[in-house]
Amino acid sequence: MADWTKDARAYLASALIAGKPKGASEIVFMPELSGDDGILLAEYRALFRGVSNTVLQHRLFKGNRLPTKKTGFEYTLGTGVSRLGQIGGGDYGLFITTDDAFGSTGRKMLQLFAAGVAGVGIQSGRHTGYAGLIDLKTGDLLWINADYAMGGDVRDAAGASKRVAQLLEDFPLQGTPVVAAK
Repeated sequence: MADWTKDARAYLASALIAGKPKGASEIVFMPELSGDDGILLAEYRALFRGVSNTVLQHRLFKGNRLPTKKTGFEYTLGTGVSRLGQIGGGDYGLFITTDDAFGSTGRKMLQLFAAGVAGVGIQSGRHTGYAGLIDLKTGDLLWINADYAMGGDVRDAAGASKRVAQLLEDFPLQGTPVVAAK
């Protein structure tokens, strides 16, 4: 893992603690897990990404909305996720995903050249993120927030704080413990 990735994770964790979601009584980070528990966490992270991508594609953003999902909000990871609540000690799980790609100086120069010569634009970076709240008893997805054009450079503390603030806009819980995975 690159140093900047480790640093970004630490900055995001610190920003999450400092900017505790509106009214959450406590933020508890999931411990480093190995063996069967580690596999279980990895599987639920992957399942969360799949469910979230479905919500984002077919529910949140216009264009691909499914006719059966125009009303209601019924998405779940299943009741097996309750094991994560037992391991982490929380009632709710906060899953956060950010995806950042930064353009190098060479890539940015190529962009300028391509735009000037051929009128072609090349994307030099990508900054997306989403956060979702799971009821760890039922597995139900209670809330999700996403942005395909996130601000904040997660490679520094100020940028990570900005990213966390964007991800946690309209956070729904008041006064409940939340388990978050680092």
